[in-house]
Amino acid sequence: MPVCRSFYFWSVVAFYLSGCTILSTSPEVPTTPISVHQKHLATIANIQQFSLKGRLGVVTNPNGFSGSIDWQHKPTNDNIQVFSPLGSKVASIAKTPHEVKLTTQDGRVIKAQDAEALTEATLGWRLPLIGLSDWAIGRPSKSKIEASTWDENGRLITLKQDGWDIRYENYSETNGYSIPNKIVLKSEKVNLKLLVETWSGL
Repeated sequence: MPVCRSFYFWSVVAFYLSGCTILSTSPEVPTTPISVHQKHLATIANIQQFSLKGRLGVVTNPNGFSGSIDWQHKPTNDNIQVFSPLGSKVASIAKTPHEVKLTTQDGRVIKAQDAEALTEATLGWRLPLIGLSDWAIGRPSKSKIEASTWDENGRLITLKQDGWDIRYENYSETNGYSIPNKIVLKSEKVNLKLLVETWSGL
């Protein structure tokens, strides 16, 4: 009788061990954070144009600004309206492949080759328009990436590019895309905060 029990015990052990061996021969390959990030970037790469409305805050020395922004972006053109906290228009910025034009609240028209120099000369702070059209939707621009981090969903948390340190603090789902609602950008001279209230035209 003891021999039978011993045989039964080791038969059960062998059965479970063989079962574990069979299950372990085809383990699932885990999804790496890099692959998740690449998948997210591939999805938002489809975004070629957008419209947004939100709040813009600027801290710089000696000037600063707080107000609202209405931005229509297309692959070759940008139109941005900047408003004061009371709703009056501060400036209109129109960018084409050939020039950037800023119209002040008193009707003066100023032209330049890039938005950074133009906004610094007229508003007192630099608006990084070339990179911002990518950064606003949560992806790097085509320039060299100095550093970046992303969350478990593959979305950017921090990005260092073109002399700017960019931090993403909030995302939301819009038209099937996970895109930012709060972005903080810092350079040596300027701190910018963009709070997007509505996205459209994606």
